[in-house]
Amino acid sequence: MYAIVEIAGQQFKVAKDQKVYVHRLKEDEGKKISFHNVLLLEDGKNITIGAPAIDGAAVEAKVVKHLKGDKVIVFKKKRRKGFRKKNGHRQYLTELVIEGITAKGAKKTAAKSEAKKEAPVKAASVKKAAPKAKAPKAKVEKAKTAPAAKEALDLSKKTVSELKEMAKAKGITGISSMKKADLIKALNK
Repeated sequence: MYAIVEIAGQQFKVAKDQKVYVHRLKEDEGKKISFHNVLLLEDGKNITIGAPAIDGAAVEAKVVKHLKGDKVIVFKKKRRKGFRKKNGHRQYLTELVIEGITAKGAKKTAAKSEAKKEAPVKAASVKKAAPKAKAPKAKVEKAKTAPAAKEALDLSKKTVSELKEMAKAKGITGISSMKKADLIKALNK
């Protein structure tokens, strides 16, 4: 079993008991971390691809130690100008050991869930502050008489893949070459 997971802005292919060197993390040595941005999971014959990440999947790792990478020499020269510049760089790294890969049922940390809870509250308070303008009666009657227009708006919010699935269910052919607007027209017929 292996997974492709995003750690510190980079993607890594990891398996159980594997050592991985990533950009320096803030966690202390010996601490356990779980990464929830799993992009792909392979379990024997089953391959699961996320869009962009797999919900409920996680990779658990343990911080072994913090270290510095090998020295990289950066040498710049411009010929016939006498310009030479030599510089070195050592990247700060963290060594991780992958302890396990969870396919389903992993719970995200509380800090992330609290941030998600706070964001909708702020948005709701902004919406309440703005006064709602009343629509004229003529517009309300048009909205009631045109349910097809309402469906078209709902369809425009869907992704192309969702529209293609709906078209397959209705038995529409030639959907592979259709664009989003063409799919909406075909579904509204």
